[in-house]
Amino acid sequence: MKRRLSVSLLVLACALGASACNPVLRSHGYRYAIQEEPNITPDEDTIDTVRARLGNPSTTGTFEDNTWYYISSTRESLAYLRPVTRDRRIIAVSFDDTGVVEQVAEYSLDDGRLVAYAGRETPTRGRELTFIEQILGNVGRLPTEQFGGEQNLPGGAGGPRRDQ
Repeated sequence: MKRRLSVSLLVLACALGASACNPVLRSHGYRYAIQEEPNITPDEDTIDTVRARLGNPSTTGTFEDNTWYYISSTRESLAYLRPVTRDRRIIAVSFDDTGVVEQVAEYSLDDGRLVAYAGRETPTRGRELTFIEQILGNVGRLPTEQFGGEQNLPGGAGGPRRDQ
């Protein structure tokens, strides 16, 4: 009986260990079947025909609104490791001023570039305050003459105060 239980636990542990090593694929963005390759023809298709075939774009150009981008990617996750992008496809459709397709470009994962970010910080004037200094910094600094008399207080009803 004990032997049967330990063999069952060993098989269960091996099954769980093997299933944890299977990669998980996730698709993001615009997707279509391989047989449904979108054919967009420059100088013939318009904004309406592109939208009918591909739907709304993933994003539009930052500086040129007449460029639409359809972005799709596949990411693979393996156990606790960081996900890795396995496939990326970007279709860029540019329109002229009349709404007719001017150019179609396709980009893949090979066209991407790593961007080196600058790790520098912009210095600020003044000194850095500790947490306690920030909490207690203004205690005792409020002028008492603001709380009496005829001055407007911040957050009040506004307008000049009247003497009663």
